[in-house]
Amino acid sequence: MLFVVLVVLYIVIALTIVAGLLVNGVRPARTLAWLLAIFTIPVGGILLYIMIGRNRRKNKLIYMKKQLSFENTLFDYDEMPEELYAHQKIIRLIEKNSSFSPTFNNSLMCLKDGKTTFEAIFYALENANSYIHLQYYIFEEGELANRLLKLFETKVKSGVKVRLIYDGIGSFSLSRGYLMQLTEIGVEVYPFLPFRFGRFLNSLNYRNHRKIIVVDGNIAFTGGINVSDKYLKGDSFLGKWYDMHLKIEGSAAACLDRVFLTDWQLVSGQLVNSSKKSMPRTTKQGRSIVQIVSSGPDDDFPAIEQVYFSIISTANEYLYIINPYIMPSYAIMTALETAALGGVDVRLMLSANNDSRLVNWSVRSYFEPLLKSGVEIYLFSDGFLHSKVMIGDDTITSIGTANIDVRSFEQNYEVNALVYDDDFAKELKEFFLMECGKSKKLNYAEYQKRPWLDKLKEGAARIFSSLL
Repeated sequence: MLFVVLVVLYIVIALTIVAGLLVNGVRPARTLAWLLAIFTIPVGGILLYIMIGRNRRKNKLIYMKKQLSFENTLFDYDEMPEELYAHQKIIRLIEKNSSFSPTFNNSLMCLKDGKTTFEAIFYALENANSYIHLQYYIFEEGELANRLLKLFETKVKSGVKVRLIYDGIGSFSLSRGYLMQLTEIGVEVYPFLPFRFGRFLNSLNYRNHRKIIVVDGNIAFTGGINVSDKYLKGDSFLGKWYDMHLKIEGSAAACLDRVFLTDWQLVSGQLVNSSKKSMPRTTKQGRSIVQIVSSGPDDDFPAIEQVYFSIISTANEYLYIINPYIMPSYAIMTALETAALGGVDVRLMLSANNDSRLVNWSVRSYFEPLLKSGVEIYLFSDGFLHSKVMIGDDTITSIGTANIDVRSFEQNYEVNALVYDDDFAKELKEFFLMECGKSKKLNYAEYQKRPWLDKLKEGAARIFSSLL
């Protein structure tokens, strides 16, 4: 009798999921794959679907964004500066998806390695007067974490409010002892979707990959660097870690603060008012125009994927990309191939080695069609290149946390800064070309001759690309 009840219950659950797939499914091929998994893998198919298959854009993970009381400054398109004319579509896209308009008079500093980045970060933190907001995917104990602990203690005693968010899975190694020390000195600290059995199936696959620091609403940092000593010392397997971070002084810092406070309300339940009246007044710092774009699995559209697609498809002369995890969606793959076939100088720079063998083979599975279309691929071998940078036509640059893969587009919470500044783009273009000279350029004809076993590994790994 019990067996019959369980079978009936299983069939009811399966049919409910099937109905949901038919109503909320996005891509027919993906929907068909899940239908096959559910009916051919007893129990396991349903569990996998609950963990990684549900369409979060239809079934919201959180609904709190509408509750936030941020003031939006509407962008005046009638007074648009000339340098923004070519990017009107991207500007409107971000405004509709992320509700962020371009901000003016920002001063930028491109930080190209861990040592330089953390020197700038600690200098900013030491000079905080009102509050410090930090958010990291990976927060590991070590010299950096200990130094932050001592700094936080000093700043809290001086009246500075310190709030910290760490990802519950990315920072899983963070010890209870260190977290207790943070709370004992007065730091408000919360995990983002921590590992808990009760909601394990619902939250495991949805991670907060953002890296944000905001100091007093005027200074902010974002990019690819996490809090980990490997950015200073490297590691035994990959060697030195290279990454790129962006320091922003000006009104764009307040936009990054909005992203932080949105996540803060989710993890803490606290609504922190960051309206213009309560935030420190930002001063005119520089001449750069910056627009922040954020995205997550609960948004209506994959904002960062759409921004990447727009940058690629509107490039006329060149498109240079640095990214360690290039496992593009069908749309991004098509855009890259179309741009290269249309005569755009498209170049990708990745690490010769990766921090995961499965990821490495999956990334390489996309090389052959890209090379065939005319995309130039450079493999950087002097350490591990972890930067997430896109530069186009000497006019637009994207620096942030999002990789070029389905996980970043569909499953992670990410944030990027788009810079509309010719001089800034040219600076990073020169840096990119210099790094090309240190890297190995792949040849399509030679790459085709790689061992059959390598092709088999690539094909097998590519199956898992949407999960990596």
